[in-house]
Amino acid sequence: MKWNAKWLVPIMVVLTFMVPLKAFADAAPGDVIVTLGEDLTPDQKAKILEEMGVDSNVDSVNVTNEEEHQYLGKYISKAQLGTRAISSSKITLAEKGKGLHVDSKNINWVTDSMIVNALVTAGVKDADIYVTAPFEVSGTAALTGILKAYEQKANVNIPEEKKQVANEEVVRTAQLGDRIGTKEATQLITEIKQELAKHPVNNEDELRDLIKRVAERLGIQLTDEELNGLVSLFNKMKDLNINWDNVQNQLQNVRDNLDGFLNKDETQSFLQKFIDFIISIIDGIKGLFQK
Repeated sequence: MKWNAKWLVPIMVVLTFMVPLKAFADAAPGDVIVTLGEDLTPDQKAKILEEMGVDSNVDSVNVTNEEEHQYLGKYISKAQLGTRAISSSKITLAEKGKGLHVDSKNINWVTDSMIVNALVTAGVKDADIYVTAPFEVSGTAALTGILKAYEQKANVNIPEEKKQVANEEVVRTAQLGDRIGTKEATQLITEIKQELAKHPVNNEDELRDLIKRVAERLGIQLTDEELNGLVSLFNKMKDLNINWDNVQNQLQNVRDNLDGFLNKDETQSFLQKFIDFIISIIDGIKGLFQK
């Protein structure tokens, strides 16, 4: 399995913003859902399906580049999203308690942990996920496709505002991390949430001051654009109906199953510490949305 530590924490923090109340209610272990980038050529599509070990009649969902821009275009450059939807994915539901297993091929921007985020967000607790493309691509089509497949196949509507906020936090955290460091960016976002849980704000000015105080305490100098972006993001977060207990249970499941899909002891320990850290702050974050 490929894990990218740069993305793990921000993805885990955001992974619950769209959790619906039901998930694959009629699905069973072994069921397969495939998402295909619409711009694959017939030959590429055939090879992708062969690589996935499924036939051409498999239940599938096509993903368009327009849909990528719809969900990610506000936060990612057009160059990053490109003009074609290529990346594809295979989701195989697993037995209860098996956990989430993610692997990818030819994906150079959307990490395996992003895919974990998308699936946990959709309410999937146990699944084997394979993301691939015929050549190196960003992987945004696969990420978009997983959410689309969930809505269509599970007959569940994920409100548009929740999709947007979930994507926005992932991107803003990662982009901030590109400038100041991933660890620092993640710590900033986390401590802002902890501070808001302790001291809820009443208006945007108070929120802005709180974000600036936390950044200064951590020795982080935010640009005006970054500060405005965080103010906007946290305002949106406060308007969402987030089931933090459900999220915590799903994160606990991922942590408990690390033994089953990580081979290296040192890698396993590293990821367990990260997930333990995220679980520990969820209780504090609950207060922000319950007051």
